[in-house]
Amino acid sequence: MKNKWLKALSVYNDRRMLIMLGLGFSSGFPLLLVLGTLNLWLDASGISYALIGAFSLVKTPYSFKWMWSPIVDRVRLPFFERFGRRRGWALFTQLIMMFSIWGMSTISPAEHTCWLAAMAVFVTIASASQDIVLDAFRIESFRDNEQGAGAAIFVLGYRLGMLFSGAVALWLAAYMSWNQVYFIMGFGALVGIITVLCSKEPVKDRRYKEPELKGNFSQRVKRFIDKAVIEPFADFVKRPNWKLILLFVFLYRMSDAYMGPMANVFYVKMGFSTLEIASISKLFGMAATILGGIVGGIVVNRFGIMKSLWICGVLQGLTTLVFVVQAYAGHNIYVLIGCISLDNISGGMCVSAFVAYMSSLCNVAYTATQYALLSSLMSFARDVCAATSGLVAALVSWDVFFIITSLMVLPGLFVLYILQSREGELSAKVRLK
Repeated sequence: MKNKWLKALSVYNDRRMLIMLGLGFSSGFPLLLVLGTLNLWLDASGISYALIGAFSLVKTPYSFKWMWSPIVDRVRLPFFERFGRRRGWALFTQLIMMFSIWGMSTISPAEHTCWLAAMAVFVTIASASQDIVLDAFRIESFRDNEQGAGAAIFVLGYRLGMLFSGAVALWLAAYMSWNQVYFIMGFGALVGIITVLCSKEPVKDRRYKEPELKGNFSQRVKRFIDKAVIEPFADFVKRPNWKLILLFVFLYRMSDAYMGPMANVFYVKMGFSTLEIASISKLFGMAATILGGIVGGIVVNRFGIMKSLWICGVLQGLTTLVFVVQAYAGHNIYVLIGCISLDNISGGMCVSAFVAYMSSLCNVAYTATQYALLSSLMSFARDVCAATSGLVAALVSWDVFFIITSLMVLPGLFVLYILQSREGELSAKVRLK
């Protein structure tokens, strides 16, 4: 048993993990530069609260990246194609991102607010496009049983990137102007650029041969739409039980998504100050999430994806229940540390297992497009269905709210049970044939 766990742990002893760390950093650091950190710069520049709120619209491209994912997936860029299908797009988006951040650093928010918003949108589009290609790069770099570990290290890099554009940027702002801070932040893109230049095209992508698109312009456009837009959907719906798979993707993390919007409200109602909440969630929460992601990667490598989904799903429900204890304990900082730590450990494990599962569903010919669609469906559950969480919290007590939220893991696990049963029946039929 000990040897099996050591073998599962050895999945992290791989050069590819260092590459995932650098790519994760590159994916994570632009986010706060167009959200939280940017809001602080706008506030320091005397921009009205209403306009600061309106700046949140610059993050919209993150929600619609699936719309241009077929282009990133299939089009080879002039000059950059020499680096390969994935590396070429990664380098292109990273360069656009770096120069767009430097463009932001030359603008005075008070004098040229619209220009700053436009440059922030460029950063977001480049960042969202980078996410498309880096997700494909990650998926194509690992076997199915390694996907959880790859996702865990990628998320670790992502968190470090956010730390760079968050805490480090705020520390720099205490000693220099915001324009100088953003100029320095632009160099963050070098981490991704150097990582890509020091890496090779993913193994699965090197095996993939791009079909030629012959004919005149209109024929080429039609065939591109067929190959890049229609075929990824058609390929996915050929899967047995594809409707159940989509339902499972929608439901699996519903418990965590539903709790999210009301978490900070709950902490405040328990009497915790914003400083206490920020300190515990940032320090203990981030450490617990990273630990959970790494453990999740080991669990996926040890037990496989499907068993890991069961383990992590059950833990997700149980750790949500611990907030019932917090509801009765009230303002007890030690209980809060325990609750946030346990919840974030299980959350990190769930991310590793779930990302590994979604990654395993993608055909190498359409990795970027299919993963963008699946992740968008997951985001839809988080952003839309969770919008009713405040209504439920207003109707019931906090302990009942967390019991209800905990029980939301059951539909996803039920669908998982049906999926496994049907896959077992399908395998049995194949063996009989």
